Amino acid sequence: MDNIFKSVLEQDRAPVVICSSGHTVVYMNPAAKAYYHRDLTGESILGCHNEKSNEAIRKVVAWFHKSPENNVVHTFFNAKQNKDVYMVALRGEDGGLIAYYEKHEFRAADETPLYEMK
Repeated sequence: MDNIFKSVLEQDRAPVVICSSGHTVVYMNPAAKAYYHRDLTGESILGCHNEKSNEAIRKVVAWFHKSPENNVVHTFFNAKQNKDVYMVALRGEDGGLIAYYEKHEFRAADETPLYEMK
């Protein structure tokens, strides 16, 4: 089943960056590596942001830890790309925080012709 989940992430056209609860990047899909122009796997996500952003990341992760019901935070809207970005908690079977990821949701309609299979 792990291969199925990995394949879902690998095929997603939106960047997906998964971090451990200790802020280490554990996975980047191909779209994320292209978007950020590098592979950050194994590095601290905090090393890629300024102190204000790091403070926000720590605050959200602390909120995730407070309750298994604290799972999604809207972090910003990118007007240029017409997308919203969220931080999402990933939880173990016991509800404890095991990781988190950044999710990009584009608002613009996909203009690709339906069922186009080039």
